[in-house]
Amino acid sequence: MVLAYIRPDKQFDAAHDQLQQINSYAISHGLVIDDEFIDQTSQNKRLSERTPVTDYFQSKSNHIVLVYDVWVLSTNMEDLVQMFSCLLKNEFSVHFIKQSVVITQESSVMLVLGLIDQLRQTLQGESKRVIGRPKGSKSNSKFDKHINDIISYIKDKKSVSEMARLLEVSRSSLKDYIESRELKQVAFGSLLPEAPQDAEAQVINTIVCPNVHIN
Repeated sequence: MVLAYIRPDKQFDAAHDQLQQINSYAISHGLVIDDEFIDQTSQNKRLSERTPVTDYFQSKSNHIVLVYDVWVLSTNMEDLVQMFSCLLKNEFSVHFIKQSVVITQESSVMLVLGLIDQLRQTLQGESKRVIGRPKGSKSNSKFDKHINDIISYIKDKKSVSEMARLLEVSRSSLKDYIESRELKQVAFGSLLPEAPQDAEAQVINTIVCPNVHIN
């Protein structure tokens, strides 16, 4: 089973931005998403307070999870380590879209540490050159709730007029939405840049060690 886990954050990416990337990744890798979990819990909440999330993942095992970026799991380092530990213990295969890497029980410890350290750097602002600032997100749209249907219609080569009629919405507004969200590219898996062959090595190489000053 393939699961998509989305968690919006005002400091990072909105839900529809994550869905775009996840859908494009799934299509380009021949994956069919069976279930989506959009976690609206505040990023200020600790993992112990995110019962729906912990219950959701504890009820499953040995599945593929698609996540846009590491911060989606948690922006608290302690909680992130616990999330990684539990997901891997339950034999999940976690695909991080932005980094183009997959972690499993067999993954290198350095890869897992590299992902954790990337988040540490982002939160502490120590390596803007490597990590980059989060991009601004597009505003929410009334069409966001239809995004999966729209992508499916595009793949079925339906016209905008047909889609608008099925969704009972304005044709012109729907056309603008499809263009602004680049949904044609999403539908055919062409939105994502080509993944580097050395993606894992790139993650590991972003690890920053503390400077040691000897008096």
